Amino acid sequence: MVLPVVNAAKNRFPGGSLVFKRAMSLDNGVNISWLEHTWDNDVLDKNVIKASDFQLLKQFGFKSIRLPVAFEHFQTGNRSIQKVYARIDKTLKWCKLYGFKLTICYHSGNLNDNNYLTEAQNVIAVWKILTKRYINQNAGNLFFDIYNEPPHMNPDAWKDAAGKIVTAIRQLDNRRTLIVGASNFNSIYELSRMTPLADENIIYSFHFYEPFFFTHQGADWVGDQVSTTGVPFPYDAAHFPPLNPKAKNTPGESHYNMYPRDGNEQSVKDKLQIIKNWAAKYNVPVLCSEYGVYNKYADAGSRCRYIKAVRRTLKDLNMPGILWDYNTNFSIFEGKPSIANMPDCMKDAIGYHSK
Repeated sequence: MVLPVVNAAKNRFPGGSLVFKRAMSLDNGVNISWLEHTWDNDVLDKNVIKASDFQLLKQFGFKSIRLPVAFEHFQTGNRSIQKVYARIDKTLKWCKLYGFKLTICYHSGNLNDNNYLTEAQNVIAVWKILTKRYINQNAGNLFFDIYNEPPHMNPDAWKDAAGKIVTAIRQLDNRRTLIVGASNFNSIYELSRMTPLADENIIYSFHFYEPFFFTHQGADWVGDQVSTTGVPFPYDAAHFPPLNPKAKNTPGESHYNMYPRDGNEQSVKDKLQIIKNWAAKYNVPVLCSEYGVYNKYADAGSRCRYIKAVRRTLKDLNMPGILWDYNTNFSIFEGKPSIANMPDCMKDAIGYHSK
């Protein structure tokens, strides 16, 4: 059963400004990509993140960390779930030491239209363990993102599953702020059609990679639709590449034709305004829990301009944002994380100014 919904005109949070404050406390965050690397069999044995990384993130002015974790992958792969918990514990310890908020995100699940009733129970089982494990952690410093990027599925089926997950956590902990996104991979458009759950302590999240044609150019896991590379941001006719033949007769061809109108900061503003309007309609807090640019093919200047445009628009709309990501193929560095390996334009884009 889906949790009951609320009327748009009703103020959902009597005295509920706390959840809005918690949402804003996550602003200027960054994802640490590591424990969701399902393709790396040795990921749990690698010391990918160290105390020095948190010192660096602190120096750059970041305030929160989002930690995606592929719980189901580790469980079904007969890997040590205790190692997973130990890695999360250490990350939480460093977050507390250096003053970061931490969001634990359930990543890489297998939920779909056909299995959502049974799969939701697998997700619930994990969250029950985590809820009990962290029951005494400050509810203003540790957040639970219940499920990363529900796939392209029936929105009602996803909402039913989300309601069940939220209800199960609430049976153990009614203080923890939960983060819930929409189907179709945390789509802004699906979220704009969603009616909020009747829970007074939820932040609604979305991922923003618009225009996808630019942010994911050349990403081989996406397919031929993003095979056109060298795409600048904003659109520049003089430097706009020809359509890659592989993209013909795919969505990438129509996106190519749209880019002269779509590839600019005003388009970013217009799309983010959709979520701002939805949040105002239902009086709920929202969070952009991922935004960024695949860094293999996009030039540094375009990446910087895009990230700056998204950050500036989120700030103007008073919506918190968490960058994807710190240290892998969307990294804001050119090389290993360090001040020396961050381009000057990226320092400007993230608002870092050395003293």
